[in-house]
Amino acid sequence: MNQLPIILTMGDPAGIGPEVILQSFKKTEVNTLPVVVFGDFEVMELFKTQLNISEYALKQVFNINDVVFNEKVLNVVDFNNIDMSTYKMGEVSQMCGQAAFEYVVESIKAVQAGLARAVTTAPLNKEAMHLAGHYYPGHTEIFAEYSGSSDYAMMLYDEKLSVIHVSTHISLSQAISTLSQKRIEQVIELAGENIAKIKGRKAKIAVAGLNPHASENGLFGDEEEKIITPAIKAMKSKYDVIGPISPDTVFVRGLKKDFDIVVAMYHDQGHIPFKLFAFDSGVNTSVGLPIIRTSVDHGTAFDIAGQGLAGDSSMVAAILLANKLSL
Repeated sequence: MNQLPIILTMGDPAGIGPEVILQSFKKTEVNTLPVVVFGDFEVMELFKTQLNISEYALKQVFNINDVVFNEKVLNVVDFNNIDMSTYKMGEVSQMCGQAAFEYVVESIKAVQAGLARAVTTAPLNKEAMHLAGHYYPGHTEIFAEYSGSSDYAMMLYDEKLSVIHVSTHISLSQAISTLSQKRIEQVIELAGENIAKIKGRKAKIAVAGLNPHASENGLFGDEEEKIITPAIKAMKSKYDVIGPISPDTVFVRGLKKDFDIVVAMYHDQGHIPFKLFAFDSGVNTSVGLPIIRTSVDHGTAFDIAGQGLAGDSSMVAAILLANKLSL
């Protein structure tokens, strides 16, 4: 086994990130892996006490090099970012936004320095992060900037079906106006490479249309004819790819195992159907980066933080996928 650790960033300290990490470490498939938390030790201890978790202990360390792996001990590299006298669970704050951002940036640096092999991120809160002056749409863009990457994409993975996006955190009008053959070809390639790694075989890829009924031969738009179809044709010699398929049927066919992954043209086209069938088990991963990064596919859920209501299945799946991709 590769003994370089997988870093688990704690996410926003006021959200459910600490909780889902703590719950996940009770699972044998997680606590037998070399995982280490980048976060705040006192926050993790507070959640552990509140959730009455007694199966293992937390260990405070200040350097990733000091970590010793043990299934009865979860190591926390303590950034000491949170002033517990002003900390409030379940509330948006600049302090927590800044802390969450620092955990992510330092995890990237640790992988770049050869001290870790992958990162699994708990959710951060965009409002809190923006209050701290870090104006990123999400994790993917932070990882892209700090790793110097431009050819990347967001992929949502689940055993039932996966989705990869041509565009994500931009307006719908921008998603349409910036659609290009080159970008679609790039995303098809990322889909093929990453599903092959996960499945151990050639990927079956479907490409969704942009317009209703994939434009129905030009009745509802010409993007399919001018942009999407040429991209698919250009990639057919290298990948098992079909389309464009009507967006209202492509995901149903995917669930029936006609293919492994759907290339979605924009954020909600892919996210809505995926979250309908894999909200608790799906994994968000940034592909095309020099750093392996997986994440839970849910938000900070401030309203239930610390109540023991947050499920850890997405966190467990994200850690296991990070491990698989980094072996």
